[in-house]
Amino acid sequence: MHSLSASLGGPSRRNLVKTGTNIMNRTHLPGILAMAAIVVASNILVQFLFGQWLTWGAFTYPLAFLVTDVMNRVYGAGPARRVVFAGFVVGVICSLIGTQIMGEFGPLVTLRIAIGSGLAFLTAQLLDVAIFDRLRDGRWWRAPLASTVIGSSVDTALFFTIAFSGSLAFIEPANDVSWANEMLPLLGLGPAAPLWMSLALADWGVKLSLALIALIPFRLIVGHLRPQAV
Repeated sequence: MHSLSASLGGPSRRNLVKTGTNIMNRTHLPGILAMAAIVVASNILVQFLFGQWLTWGAFTYPLAFLVTDVMNRVYGAGPARRVVFAGFVVGVICSLIGTQIMGEFGPLVTLRIAIGSGLAFLTAQLLDVAIFDRLRDGRWWRAPLASTVIGSSVDTALFFTIAFSGSLAFIEPANDVSWANEMLPLLGLGPAAPLWMSLALADWGVKLSLALIALIPFRLIVGHLRPQAV
């Protein structure tokens, strides 16, 4: 009897687990698609200036942290990491395409920008997931705010340093980034500093501002998907 029950119950249990996994993956699909859309949009909009220190991509990219945090709160750290890896793959594909498209001053995406973008995204997003998971039991706003602020700071520091710092010119010797290292007043007002530091500081300021604003859609979306979580 025991052997017969096992032979009948085993496949049924495996089918149940398999079905549950498929359902779980389908529920994650909106997050994966949202992350992919944000990465693609940011890769396009980063080519268009907004004022003197920013590009339009600075306003779309921080939404990636919102997607990650919503997935983390609703489904947990594991699914949130899957969304991050999906975004990373899309970003790599966009970078590879960009390296093959020639603009006025060379390829739209240089090797340094591709490396900086990929490493910054993956490091910052995984850090965001880990911090959020550690703080998830606190006040509802604590985990998304702390994880996004820290993740955004790391993202900005890694990307701009790798992509434009003169000290890392050995990564791509043929890529002239002297324009980014021109000494100018910081944000046009402060002490003299390389241009890329002004760009980084402006980008960081936008990310911090959006981290606060994003708390509103975070609470609304999570409240809709999982009311007991807010």
